Amino acid sequence: MLIVASAVAVAQLIRFGADSAMASAGALDAPAIVVSLALAVTWIAALRLFQTLDRRIVGSGPTEYSRVATACFAVFGVLAILDLLFRLNIARGFLAVALPLGTFGLFVSRWAWRQWLRRQRAEAKNTDQLLVVGDMQSALPLVKRLNRKPTLGYEVVGLCLPPGQRTAIREVEVGERTVPVYGGCGSIGDAVLRSAANAVALTAPTPVQEFVRELSWELEDLDVDVLVAPGVADVAGPRMMMRQVDGLPLLHIDKPRYGASQRLLKTGLDYVVALTALTLMAPVMITTAIAIKAYDGGPAFFRHQRVGKDGQVFHVWKFRSMRPDADAIKYEVPTEESDGVTRSVFFKSENDPRITPVGRFIRRTSIDELPQFFNVLTRDMSVVGPRPLVPGEGSEIPNFVERRLLVKPGITGLWQVSGRSDLAEEDRIRLDLIYVENWSMMQDLSILWRTVRAVLAKDGAY
Repeated sequence: MLIVASAVAVAQLIRFGADSAMASAGALDAPAIVVSLALAVTWIAALRLFQTLDRRIVGSGPTEYSRVATACFAVFGVLAILDLLFRLNIARGFLAVALPLGTFGLFVSRWAWRQWLRRQRAEAKNTDQLLVVGDMQSALPLVKRLNRKPTLGYEVVGLCLPPGQRTAIREVEVGERTVPVYGGCGSIGDAVLRSAANAVALTAPTPVQEFVRELSWELEDLDVDVLVAPGVADVAGPRMMMRQVDGLPLLHIDKPRYGASQRLLKTGLDYVVALTALTLMAPVMITTAIAIKAYDGGPAFFRHQRVGKDGQVFHVWKFRSMRPDADAIKYEVPTEESDGVTRSVFFKSENDPRITPVGRFIRRTSIDELPQFFNVLTRDMSVVGPRPLVPGEGSEIPNFVERRLLVKPGITGLWQVSGRSDLAEEDRIRLDLIYVENWSMMQDLSILWRTVRAVLAKDGAY
């Protein structure tokens, strides 16, 4: 309310001036202050009507921003239609200031509150207490993912076996946490009361017809949310559509979309971002090249073979961060992490002795990646995409390389903004495949925004 009121007040002041209280707003023949109040009330009502404060979407993903944008544009779209039909002649300058100012303010406000909420959830505050219902095989993967990401807003407080199943196990270790197991309960409602849960998630093998309806009746008086995990992993919303067939919900899953229009949009975004980045970062790149050359007299750039879209091999450009004889001493690089597990895919050593002092700095700040924007201009790479692989890398993982070849490799991507080199190998593979299977323009824009934060934080960069 404060943001909307401020945006409208500023627009009124800019358009009508300090004496706007006595001004008339077009054919409405009403004081501008009245028009401003009507606009503010309508705007706030639209935000409520489009359920922008639904607790299920707050802090959960792009749906929150999408609803805010839809509500804002709906208000001004209806105003434009009414103005055209009834010739109200509402001051266009007034609306032209209020709409972008208010929408931008709402977006910034949402973003700020989301950061606060993420910090709260990381400390196990403002979370839903979730009881997962299902057998061990289907429930444990869900519990593992939720425990690994507390910022999703769910704290797993128990695992309940489906009715009729019993077990002697009273608790199970999932990561660093111990989750109680409720088996042999008289009903799921009993497990909800014993675990103090306020949400219940049903995993895939659990029957989902009469069982779900009867469960919702049972939990109705307990004020508990019921969620159903359909067993479809790593498929994003744009590829899914729910359809009712004779009262039975069916989940449609579309194929990944790589049509001509999508490729055209992505190519346009690539050129805009690459040209802008090269223009703004030219002084930094020139300084970096001089520093590398001055340190050891070796070449400023490093070219390496990588595999691109459809298996085409190209040379990626980077600022050289290692000694000129790095290939000759590559066997001196440690190949094991502190836990003794050897990494084969995406492996990078934090203590690689071949990295020069200048190279360590440009790696930490991601300056070494800037020359890859030239690869974007030559259309070998995209700004956003999976990490470009060395020929043969990842070939031991079934279907991994084949799926990645559907899109161009990128300078940044999902795993780069989710922890970079600190991520486990399993997570990097999964995030690359999620990107390939669920590409969208909104996802690319979101990754670009998160990339700025990841570069500034320097987490996992080495």
